[in-house]
Amino acid sequence: MEFALAEEHQMLKDLVNRFVQNELMPLEKIVLEREAAGQGAILSEAERVTLDNKASALGLWGLDAPQDVGGADLPTVALIGVYEELGTTITPYTLAPDSPNLRMLMATVTEEQREEYLKPYAQGKMTSAIGISEPAAGADPAAMKTQAVREGDHWVINGRKIWVSRAAEADFTILMAVTDKTAGARGGISAFLIDKGTPGFNIVRKIPMIGGAYTYEIALEDCRLPASKLLGKLGQGFAPMQLRLTTRRVQMGAWCVGLARRALDMICDYAPQRRTFGAPLSERQTIQWWAADAATRIHACRLMTYDAAWKIDQGRDVRSEASMIKVFGTEMAWETIDQAMQTFGAMGMTKEMPLQLMASKVRTMRIYEGPSEIHRWVVARNLLRSRR
Repeated sequence: MEFALAEEHQMLKDLVNRFVQNELMPLEKIVLEREAAGQGAILSEAERVTLDNKASALGLWGLDAPQDVGGADLPTVALIGVYEELGTTITPYTLAPDSPNLRMLMATVTEEQREEYLKPYAQGKMTSAIGISEPAAGADPAAMKTQAVREGDHWVINGRKIWVSRAAEADFTILMAVTDKTAGARGGISAFLIDKGTPGFNIVRKIPMIGGAYTYEIALEDCRLPASKLLGKLGQGFAPMQLRLTTRRVQMGAWCVGLARRALDMICDYAPQRRTFGAPLSERQTIQWWAADAATRIHACRLMTYDAAWKIDQGRDVRSEASMIKVFGTEMAWETIDQAMQTFGAMGMTKEMPLQLMASKVRTMRIYEGPSEIHRWVVARNLLRSRR
């Protein structure tokens, strides 16, 4: 059992670290200023294009995409180090393509869809969104109401989706809909590809979220799609959707390691400088225990995440591990960031520091892709079921 990254994967992690330090960290000040001014924690189009060009030139493009569509086809283990480094900054930037939707496409596309969607997506020429949650159906896909009905050579979709990131900007949206009401989640849900600008795909509102982020609510009103826009097999959309969710949950574990690592570094850098009642904060047992406990939990989360990544690369089912990581990682990072804010006192409450955006990022992670309570239930259900 090897507990070190392969040399080439460590070199990739180091390269991403330099990209974060040289390109993303310098943009944090302006991102913080925009968020404080109510503009959102965003990058301008020019800033994003510049970053895309630099990342592409460094070879940080399509890292886990198939080679036959221009990707590097790297294993999941290699990507964990990449995500950890990206997690250390609050500059909102993703190396194209976003892995969860990529994995779902890789598992489902036809040859026609491979050329039309997967290939340009893998090459960073297209962006995507995914519509799963509904106003009355969040963590429970069996409660999904959005329905797709076959009419000749077309599908007609009606319903509503909410909390959809990038819906207004994405070139296409992967949308989940009920195609068989009697079959439920295990045979009645299908996935569809909806191009930007398709009639009947209506952006109802832009929803401001904590941390300067935005999501969207979508209304589908007689949204007519060619039969070729069905993604994967009819009624079999649940399993690829779970593949996508598992990919994101493991990715979130690495992000949380990066976020917590930065918060711990901030504690360790600041505590020796700040004196209270004649002694540095670093000499206070509370601070010492916070640092020790944070380092321990970061180490544990990193190992959990690499373990799940290795199992993914072996073709194993890691849904239980992904649920454990989702709960442990987000709660670990939340507590570590909160302790960093406490260490900095009033300064930790300002919008001049990245801590408040780090905290908001982790707080939303405790909700999306399934809240902690659902994941605890999933882990417990699997454990208790295995004893029967």
